[in-house]
Amino acid sequence: MTDQTPITPVLLCGGSGTRLWPLSRKSYPKQFAQFLGEESLFQEAARRVAGEGFAAPLAVTGEGFRFIVAEQLDHCGIRAAGILIEPEGRNTAPAAAAAALHLAASDPSALMLLVPADHAIPDDAAFRDAVMTGAPAAAAGQIVTFGIAPTRAETGYGWLEAGQETHPGVNALERFIEKPDAAKAEALFADEKHLWNAGLFLTRADTLIAAFEEHAPDILAGTRAAMEAATPDLGFLRIDPDLWAQVRAESIDYAVMEQAGNVSVVRFAGGWSDLGSWEAVWQESPQDGSGNALAGLATAIECENTLLRSESGEIELVGIGLKNVVAVAMRDAVLVADMTDSQSVRRAVDTLKARGAKQAVQLPVDHRPWGWFETLILANRFQVKRIHVHPGASLSLQSHVHRSEHWIVVAGTARVTVDGEERLLTENQSVYIPLGAVHRMENPGKVPMVLIEVQTGSYLGEDDIIRYEDIYART
Repeated sequence: MTDQTPITPVLLCGGSGTRLWPLSRKSYPKQFAQFLGEESLFQEAARRVAGEGFAAPLAVTGEGFRFIVAEQLDHCGIRAAGILIEPEGRNTAPAAAAAALHLAASDPSALMLLVPADHAIPDDAAFRDAVMTGAPAAAAGQIVTFGIAPTRAETGYGWLEAGQETHPGVNALERFIEKPDAAKAEALFADEKHLWNAGLFLTRADTLIAAFEEHAPDILAGTRAAMEAATPDLGFLRIDPDLWAQVRAESIDYAVMEQAGNVSVVRFAGGWSDLGSWEAVWQESPQDGSGNALAGLATAIECENTLLRSESGEIELVGIGLKNVVAVAMRDAVLVADMTDSQSVRRAVDTLKARGAKQAVQLPVDHRPWGWFETLILANRFQVKRIHVHPGASLSLQSHVHRSEHWIVVAGTARVTVDGEERLLTENQSVYIPLGAVHRMENPGKVPMVLIEVQTGSYLGEDDIIRYEDIYART
């Protein structure tokens, strides 16, 4: 398809799923975590739709993830065409409408591929071929979805029914089928015209806008108003929060696709999983001869069909005599569950939330635009942190009302400013930050800078910060 208009991938990455707790949490959801390789699901999705035939991607994400998206794309060597910031999650229909309006502003006929950024698709080349198969139909005004050739009678997915072929490799979509019960799933699986619904869509921007106009005009109108009032911010486009809050939250399937008459489907026979549970992660992971999938410092002794993951370099996870069990150990939380009941993990998260446990939503590592930090010790009136600052990054110029700090550099070089006095610190050098002092730390080097911070005071919360200057516009 060398003469085809390049396809703009729209990476939908604003979700905050809880079914893969404790590795996936509200502060750092599953699309940004590493489940099956050395890169996150978001990075794998971005690479999958990069290269010949594809334009630079457009990402749609939440306020708290904007710098994570930019950083992870940068690590992939991929430059985004834009990053839209949703003030709050409104499901996939408003996100898709926002992307279509954004692209149509410069090219109404732009081809766009809506890509959930948290799916696992092992064969990138086969997926790209499927997308290119659907491109002529999309260019002609069809909304093309991609049906996964099923490998089992799955009750956890929606299904599609394919009809007659309309373009080479493209069939009319007869209907969407809700998640079936076991008996219906068996009947669907037995008929090859039925496929799993992967929630991927390829269409022209103006085609999608017209579909919203016909089937969900309120969502389109609200989204258009919020986009017209959007403001640029450090390379991001921030959707107006007040107008966005008035947009109806809905999935694109319910809002548009199940009602539209111009939907087609391309059959994709490659591997696919939405990684919606730990059982799904186990299914997609390499396994030993007894069906055990191990990650990190994990050991299985006389175990069968078990997933053991140690997400800490300091925790040895050992399973003995386990069958059909998932066990995930992190520094601050451990999950042990029956493999077939791993869909109930969100109930555990709800229970932790009700109890006020920070582990329900917050990872021990807190990601910031300049790097990350983790709390090593938190006690009465003192806290010890490890702080990692990216090369060239800088924290804000700030002061604290309730705490003083002592910084010890353990790797790299820090440029430190305290009450207007600037100095360079190298490994094993330290500086004291008195309570109320106006200060900043920067990494002027080309390698990461790491320091240990000891805080003392009457209040140690992250909101005890007065910012005076910030290159990330957080003042």
